[in-house]
Amino acid sequence: MNMHSPQPLKSAARTLEGRVALVTGSTSGIGLGIARAFAAAGADVVLNGLGDREDIAATQALIVSEFNVKAIYSAADMSKPASIADMVAMTIDTFGQIDILVNNAGIQHVAPVDQFPVDKWDAILAINLSSAFHTIRAALPAMRANKWGRIINIASAHGLIASPYKAAYVAAKHGILGLTKTVALETAELGITCNAICPGYVYTPLVEAQIEGQAKSHGIPREKVIRDVLLAQQPNKRFASVEELGALSVFLASEAGASITGTALPVDGGWTAH
Repeated sequence: MNMHSPQPLKSAARTLEGRVALVTGSTSGIGLGIARAFAAAGADVVLNGLGDREDIAATQALIVSEFNVKAIYSAADMSKPASIADMVAMTIDTFGQIDILVNNAGIQHVAPVDQFPVDKWDAILAINLSSAFHTIRAALPAMRANKWGRIINIASAHGLIASPYKAAYVAAKHGILGLTKTVALETAELGITCNAICPGYVYTPLVEAQIEGQAKSHGIPREKVIRDVLLAQQPNKRFASVEELGALSVFLASEAGASITGTALPVDGGWTAH
């Protein structure tokens, strides 16, 4: 099974030249795919997330050399409002502006509601929902001053529907959609848009590890894990790619996306069409 796009997506034209994009949770996976797409479109980028500092520095250097843009890194803890405020301030101090904000940072824990650890609930709500409030709150004054801004919240198909055992994640992602709509309404006349992208399963190293783990623990072929376990709810039976999410983010951040605001855009292979 082809887990990526049928053919590679072409590099975007440099439609975001002169823009500055902050992407949380962007040292790997979806966030890194989006940051690279912005850089390919000419935007300077601010990376944020966990990982080995040498690996992060290498990722940063590759973005600079590959796309001829500036790239900086913030180790801000997305569960701490003061750390988030410092990250946004650093972005504005470095570049003089913040044009695009992508709230992508997230964590997950699976358990029945009555057995869900309280500390896990608090952490998921803090990182998956409250962090987006704090970044938006900190970034909006600069966007208002420039009369231009693009806020993109990475929600989930679970922002539109629910699954058992994911109470905190589902609650946070539903909350992200409410926050998205409110910010869109408040900024509708200011040249600022706010939208949510709702992916289903996206092929990342974390998902690959899940495939391998499920195949070993259940003694079934990886193809069966993909079709009948992970993608059971996705009619198209293929993972989205980080490049697809990057391309959509670039579109929303471009002038072509100026009238799209307050929306929840599923990228879920038909999952929420059921």
